[in-house]
Amino acid sequence: MLIYAIRHGQTDWNAEYRLQGQKDIPLNETGRGQAKKNGVKLGEILGNEARHYDFVASPLSRTRETMERARAAMGLTPELYRTDDRLKELSFGDWEGRTLKEVGGFSPELLHERENDKWAFVPPGNDAESYEILSWRVGAWLKDVVGPTVCVCHGGVIRSLFRLVGGVSTEDAAELPIPQDAVLRIDAEAKTIGWME
Repeated sequence: MLIYAIRHGQTDWNAEYRLQGQKDIPLNETGRGQAKKNGVKLGEILGNEARHYDFVASPLSRTRETMERARAAMGLTPELYRTDDRLKELSFGDWEGRTLKEVGGFSPELLHERENDKWAFVPPGNDAESYEILSWRVGAWLKDVVGPTVCVCHGGVIRSLFRLVGGVSTEDAAELPIPQDAVLRIDAEAKTIGWME
């Protein structure tokens, strides 16, 4: 049950602090470099064992491109991986594409509500989710992991993994910094999770 997870590389919306959610925003040049760097790191960690790993990504284009660039940097065929819808980022609903500053300009009361309980807060919009709802999806995916896995996903998914595997509190999990140029090691059986040095 060993999982190595990386967040997709940077997009322009990340750089602008926009709520990205499930909008399909491509990597920028910084993000492409981060994906390659993470692939080199994974190659160093896994070596020849990489062929025994299941490679899975969120189906959004930023995660797929990150996976393909990482696999290429590992010397693997870029396209030989699968996707899983349960690894998509949470949906920010009507707030997607906006910064929190912009949201505060037209909906300060909801922004205040979010600040009071970021984990449970559901933004407006028919498809919007909270981190708690996202963690149900991620938990279902975790139960289906049967062997060593490399996963390319999103910041919210990684926060959910810290909560589900590491037992991090909802308050702390919601605020964790999730780098885009680092590799996360998860041992689901031992309940250990942490960034690789």
